[in-house]
Amino acid sequence: MKESISNHKIYLGAGPAALPAMVLQEASKAIIEFQNSGLSILEIPHRGSLVQSILDESNILVRELCNLTDEYEVLWLPGGGRMQFCMIPMNFLGDDETAGYVDSGHWAHDAMKYGSHFGNALSICSSKNVDYCTLPIFPTSIPNHLAYLHLTTNNTIYGTQWHTLPTHNTTLIADMSSDIFGLPRKFSNFDIFYAVAQKNLGAAGVTLVVVKREMLEKTKRILPPMLCYAAHAKKQSVLNTPPVYAIYISLLMLRWIKHKSLSVLHEENLKKAALLYNEIDRNNLFYPLVTNESDRSLMNVCFRTKDDKTAIEFSDFCTHNNIAGIKGHRSVGGFRASLYNATTLENVKTLVAVMQEFERIYS
Repeated sequence: MKESISNHKIYLGAGPAALPAMVLQEASKAIIEFQNSGLSILEIPHRGSLVQSILDESNILVRELCNLTDEYEVLWLPGGGRMQFCMIPMNFLGDDETAGYVDSGHWAHDAMKYGSHFGNALSICSSKNVDYCTLPIFPTSIPNHLAYLHLTTNNTIYGTQWHTLPTHNTTLIADMSSDIFGLPRKFSNFDIFYAVAQKNLGAAGVTLVVVKREMLEKTKRILPPMLCYAAHAKKQSVLNTPPVYAIYISLLMLRWIKHKSLSVLHEENLKKAALLYNEIDRNNLFYPLVTNESDRSLMNVCFRTKDDKTAIEFSDFCTHNNIAGIKGHRSVGGFRASLYNATTLENVKTLVAVMQEFERIYS
């Protein structure tokens, strides 16, 4: 096999995902010493002023980027997405109440299953019958008795995304884990939205939760403080020892996002996705998982090869050309290129060049 097209490794994993070089550099410096304190960021007291300054700036940037007022509480919580699947119905779904779920993929379906442990979880629409390769058809009206409606904005495993959110008439909660800050949204339309950090916002270990303060007064159960949003809000995300380093990396990402701007990032994400989808549609060795172009994700581009032998050869070809993290989710196979904000247009151009060279050799 001839010399590789890429001289450096390009990582396209779905999460933990690639981070910008400048974020990695700043994060690595903080390991040795943080802000001339004589301490590593891994050593600073979690109730001290240094950690409080990290939380304060992070919260300000979240509100600024989301164009939100102080009517929203910004929380940094442990436990990942599955913990939010639990905490949301624990806090806001009574035993005899019903929550609506848009069943658009694996994680959306899991959220609905977790909800059923605490009340009634109703699928208001689903695309499970077509293996989640399209977005479900949203009903023209939804029941007005729902405690809330839960929506997953991007389908990481199958590669679909809500670019325009459906209209609704109830409390709206959204899992934005894999596309937050990847495109502009009217965040004030949501009563709660959350995102695990390790895709578009930072490193694994922390989850951003943004909740309307009025929601904190609607807790349905007496809960242990660690499972209660109101308790976390009262302690300003320091109810327990927070994942300080993970929050700091999110702060570095928030600074980077603000510097780039959401509009510029969205424009770049559109270009990256269009370039790769065009190649998949053109190249006779590949085909897309999502054929409906309006449903295609800008963040996770999922595709397959014409047969298993070609898949093995392409996987090896990517490895030779220093492209990593492109293997599809274990539940669907194939390939998945995750084009989160930190993935550059040049990275995608290199992947396309590799696909074209693969076609030239193996067609």
